[in-house]
Amino acid sequence: MDLSDLKPADGATHSKKRVGRGQGSGNGKTAGRGHKGAKSRSGFKRKRGFEGGQMPLHRRLPKRGFTNIFRVAYAVINLDQLELLFEAGTDVTPELLHGQGLAQGSQKIKVLGRGELTKALQVKAHRFSGAAAQKIQAAGGTADVMPNA
Repeated sequence: MDLSDLKPADGATHSKKRVGRGQGSGNGKTAGRGHKGAKSRSGFKRKRGFEGGQMPLHRRLPKRGFTNIFRVAYAVINLDQLELLFEAGTDVTPELLHGQGLAQGSQKIKVLGRGELTKALQVKAHRFSGAAAQKIQAAGGTADVMPNA
């Protein structure tokens, strides 16, 4: 057995159709393209979503909603995550959270109150839920709201 001995299984390949080689070949004259229409012309390329001239699906469906360009997306951090990641007395900043991989790039941080916090942490974030701020203070820490600059 050698690499040069390999060949496709029987029936797996077909010989190339040679079009436009005279009437006797069965693919002469119009070369298998039929008569008239866009598909018979040279350079024809069907556009994405084209449905033969019928109104395409993406134009039949109604437009809905809008995108608010002023929306601010926050990276959500919960108290149980802070409990796992940081030691008591740590100054938790957005830069530290970005370093831990809990937020991407310049995302603003919002702290939510899922889970329990037993360590006193000084947490700086752009937003806090009411429950999160209460739990942080109950554990002896501080919840400092950063300016939205």
